[in-house]
Amino acid sequence: MNSPYDVYFSADIETDGPIPGPYSMLSFGFVLAGRFDGNTFERIEPKAQTFYRELKPISDQFDADTASVSGLDRGKLRAAGAEPALAMTESAEWVKQIANGGTPVLVAYPLSFDWSFLYWYFVTYSEGGSPFRFSSCFDIKTAFAVQAQIPISQAGASRLPPELRSSRPHYHHALDDAAEQAEIFANIMESR
Repeated sequence: MNSPYDVYFSADIETDGPIPGPYSMLSFGFVLAGRFDGNTFERIEPKAQTFYRELKPISDQFDADTASVSGLDRGKLRAAGAEPALAMTESAEWVKQIANGGTPVLVAYPLSFDWSFLYWYFVTYSEGGSPFRFSSCFDIKTAFAVQAQIPISQAGASRLPPELRSSRPHYHHALDDAAEQAEIFANIMESR
């Protein structure tokens, strides 16, 4: 890889509400998705390097419908989930170690929901802040919309053509879904 280069981390989260702070991030997963130096994209097997944590809820407030999507039990997480400060500090250190001199870039499909929780949690809980700084992120949905020349409103994952889809199922498990997104991301990067 020529320097400088980006190191892409696909991320997915599960929450119990629509925004961070009043609501909690219940789990998150990162997978190393690839590297790009402006000329060459290097695809990485999504499950080769991963980070996953289930977290203690940070408040008593939750939306039952949102919380039920992941199947995570808030009561069990309250007793056995990781402390957010420890999980976010460990994950930030993991990202920096894996990036190994490259620029860490967070990718998700769509990015906005995952980014809002992850950035807020990093700023609030991680000793070193966000390894993705305040804006080192890439929206897979926007990349697909631009490449396909379609409106963003028509760029949902269900509209991906077969050659861009992932072979992995979508389970609403943060680590599995991050791996699925990493595969879609790499397919889009290699199809340009």
